[in-house]
Amino acid sequence: MDTSHLSARQAAELLGVSLPTLYSYVSRGLLHSQSLAGQRTKTYAREDVLRLQVRNSDSRRAGAAAESAIAWGVPVLESRISLVADGQLYYRGKSIRELAKTLSLEETALTLWDRDSSNVFASTSLPDTGKTWWQLLNGSTDLSPLARAMSILPVLENVVESDVEHDDYSKATIWMRYLAAALLAIPPTHQSLHQQLALCWQVDQHTAEILRAALVVCADHELNVSTFTVRCVASTGAHLGMALCAGLGALSGPKHGGESLRVSRFIRHGLQEHSAHLPQYLHQCLQAHQVRDNFSPKLPGFGHPLYPGGDPRGEILMQLLDKEKHAGLFKFASLAEEMTGEILNIDFGLVALEIACGLPAGAAQILFALGRSAGWIAHALEQISDGELIRPRARYVGKFPY
Repeated sequence: MDTSHLSARQAAELLGVSLPTLYSYVSRGLLHSQSLAGQRTKTYAREDVLRLQVRNSDSRRAGAAAESAIAWGVPVLESRISLVADGQLYYRGKSIRELAKTLSLEETALTLWDRDSSNVFASTSLPDTGKTWWQLLNGSTDLSPLARAMSILPVLENVVESDVEHDDYSKATIWMRYLAAALLAIPPTHQSLHQQLALCWQVDQHTAEILRAALVVCADHELNVSTFTVRCVASTGAHLGMALCAGLGALSGPKHGGESLRVSRFIRHGLQEHSAHLPQYLHQCLQAHQVRDNFSPKLPGFGHPLYPGGDPRGEILMQLLDKEKHAGLFKFASLAEEMTGEILNIDFGLVALEIACGLPAGAAQILFALGRSAGWIAHALEQISDGELIRPRARYVGKFPY
């Protein structure tokens, strides 16, 4: 049975509308009907009906959500890249639970970019930067990894963008490799990105596989703040390097990618200084948060507005760790979840991985940034293809002229 197409009645039922309303959607160009070979009646592509269902749902929500649309409200852009639905995350319709089992970040990037060419990373040569790379690194030794990358990438614009032999996707692979090198303060290479991390952090092959999966689950998360920032910059016509810098700037904030640094301090302090009295430590941290934030049951690394039933990314990361060997981390998570009613999220998972694998402090943020660069590029390319400048209007609420 062909499930890719629906009858008029099936489409109307899925949309929750009458048949006349369905036909009006067709006349208004919101939905397309077609005749399949051997059939007299019109059918509707299931994917098109599902997209219209989402749009209609957002329109119905818009009235109530308009006041808070910028903060966890209705989406402001349409995208084909990733989906958060029913507590799960999908890249181009594929579950991250399955992708994280085998794919590298490079392969995940190609999935997000909707590219079939599996050799684009291997076949794209890196431009010769000569002494420039080392000069750039030497001039940024005192900076954090994110700040170092933001200082280096803009300087490489002419090196990457002036190469007419490379198309946008080849240039995207180069930018990702330069970003990895800048974050790690190493020379750019063609080695797999998770292997570069493993070599730099001097970990074994088993841990390298954990890093691979972690990069995959970090790769995209629809219109998060850094991705929206990247799309805004890309919409102006700026090159990918500048769009990546914009994403890094947004990611550095303590309410986004910088959250992992706070989670790291929170967990490490608890395990190192209060392991014998962990419940008391968590209770004190919870009380301190409640005083500041209107008594909401919140601890760093727990809860996510899009995943009330638990962040699948955090769950995947914790499943990569040996529960007996790292019992302290699992006990920490269990106690915090019991106290708050909120489940650990990706920030806790990344920091738990950082601690369990003996990675340097701040490694969680590097994993997040490098993994997310694949999604940033996907969104930048999608925005460039769309061709529109992102320029929302403001609702003025100040003094009016007399």
